[in-house]
Amino acid sequence: MPGLTNPARRAHLAQFSALLLAGLMPAAHAAAANRRIVAVGGALTEIMYALQAQGELVGVDTTSQFPAAASKLPNVGYARTLSAEGVLALAPTHIIASEEAGPPTVLKQIAAAGVPLSVLPANHRFEGLVERVQRVGEIVERKAQAAQLVQSLQQEWARVTAQVQAQLQARGGKGPKVLFIMSHAPGQAMVSGTETSADAMLRYAGASNAITGFTGYKPLTPEAVIAAQPDVILLTEQGLQVRGGVPNVLAMPGIGQTPAGRARRVVALEAMQLLGFGPRLPSALAALDAALTKAMAA
Repeated sequence: MPGLTNPARRAHLAQFSALLLAGLMPAAHAAAANRRIVAVGGALTEIMYALQAQGELVGVDTTSQFPAAASKLPNVGYARTLSAEGVLALAPTHIIASEEAGPPTVLKQIAAAGVPLSVLPANHRFEGLVERVQRVGEIVERKAQAAQLVQSLQQEWARVTAQVQAQLQARGGKGPKVLFIMSHAPGQAMVSGTETSADAMLRYAGASNAITGFTGYKPLTPEAVIAAQPDVILLTEQGLQVRGGVPNVLAMPGIGQTPAGRARRVVALEAMQLLGFGPRLPSALAALDAALTKAMAA
């Protein structure tokens, strides 16, 4: 238990065991009280909170910023550069991680330590979100809550996608061409090709990715930007802050020679909401659709 010495922790666990044996505590509650979960991936942390299982979290990674309470939990660092010592120091009974977690050698070390490790596929589709909710629900023994959450998400998703289609038809069935720039460190800027969460979100929003010649992310070059001729520039809010605001984005090489640059069409959304494919996916799509519609109307 966080903040308890080993003797105090043993006494605490003994108290739970005594209550269980006495029939004063349901077995599921006792199991939940003894679970110590580390979540590596902001979307997985959000699912834990959505299932009301946050009391079982003892650690998260740096992408776990929502809800705000998650950022106050012990942090194991960036998902791709974990250390076995940092994770195991929290004495987890289970680790849930996105497939982006790593490096692989660290994951092997954690598994070799005997701690159950569940690596969940990213699958940048709504169906992937449903699968992650169901899997986390199984891990924390909240299948009923997971089923309710899935039903709620499906209803909201149907409503939002119908709204997006209506907006698309209003624009003549053709969405804007969008260039997504990932820039979460000074002096670094990457553009999204296909098979990324950004590309998936643009497609859901009825927009087209301005970059289609490669998969994943590659460094931004003026030539590629000019050739892409995007109608809108999309960033995360964190990326926009790193670049120093909209004027600095518009001043990036090549941007001024595009329809987006000439019309000053730059929009930004919070990173994990936009790219995480967590429980906020329906609201993220609605926000993206609204932002692109507003930008094109300006």
